[in-house]
Amino acid sequence: MLTLVTGTTGQVGRRFVPRLLAQREPGEQVRVLVRDAARGERFAELGAEVVTGDLRDEETLGKAVAGADAVVNVAASFRGVPDEEAWAVNRDAAVALGRAAQSAGVRRFVQVSTGMVYGVGRGRPLTEDDEIRPGGMMWGAYNESKAAAERELLALEGLQVRIGRLPFVYGDGDPHLAQALQWAATWASAQRLQMAHHADVAQGLLRLLYAPAVGGPVYNIADDAPVTTVELYRLNGVEVPAGLETRTDTDPWFGIMSNRRIRRDLGFRPVYPSAWTARDAGAL
Repeated sequence: MLTLVTGTTGQVGRRFVPRLLAQREPGEQVRVLVRDAARGERFAELGAEVVTGDLRDEETLGKAVAGADAVVNVAASFRGVPDEEAWAVNRDAAVALGRAAQSAGVRRFVQVSTGMVYGVGRGRPLTEDDEIRPGGMMWGAYNESKAAAERELLALEGLQVRIGRLPFVYGDGDPHLAQALQWAATWASAQRLQMAHHADVAQGLLRLLYAPAVGGPVYNIADDAPVTTVELYRLNGVEVPAGLETRTDTDPWFGIMSNRRIRRDLGFRPVYPSAWTARDAGAL
């Protein structure tokens, strides 16, 4: 089995690839796509084949998928980028990669998406059967482009597409946890943030990659215990600002995801059920 992974130098990809390489069976190969050859050296040292090029280049896609059995598309363009770039990477490049994989005879395609595609809350944990409802906090080109990529990839015939929707991802030294405080500054004290540690994101993606059959094809990959704004400050070792208790949460179920399907279908059990478990294990 040869697996191609894209987005390998981002926060998720750079932590996923070593875990994928570490659990390979004899004869299994991993290929990574990077734009800068120097940034692929650490993966090569771990045993990966490195292809250099841009995901948005048709010739590069052909080289990347040649001979591959599976693709894990982690590539994404998120914060601080123009809308047109978000659409170009998150939808256009993802769909082009899917079509290239389809033409090359790739059997399985794992698309890394986001729980933000659900939009507004439902008054309960979000499930994979919930339709997308645009709107709510943080809705924009990222969410829309990811949702569009999901739709177009799932429409490709002959390609087994599996989608993993991620919440807020943290751990293994990822600065994301500290960066979250810039948003939390306007949140109510009891507002909750759904999370998943990088170890559990990798676990979920590996289960989607290797399971012979799924009931999905969409799966939430999330831990068991969202954290509150107050807890987020404490996890970062920062004093809780005065006045948080006076704010109200307009959508208490925004972004809160159920992980019941991936637990039931694929045996997923979070290594770190909560961020506090990761803190106690020294895994933040």
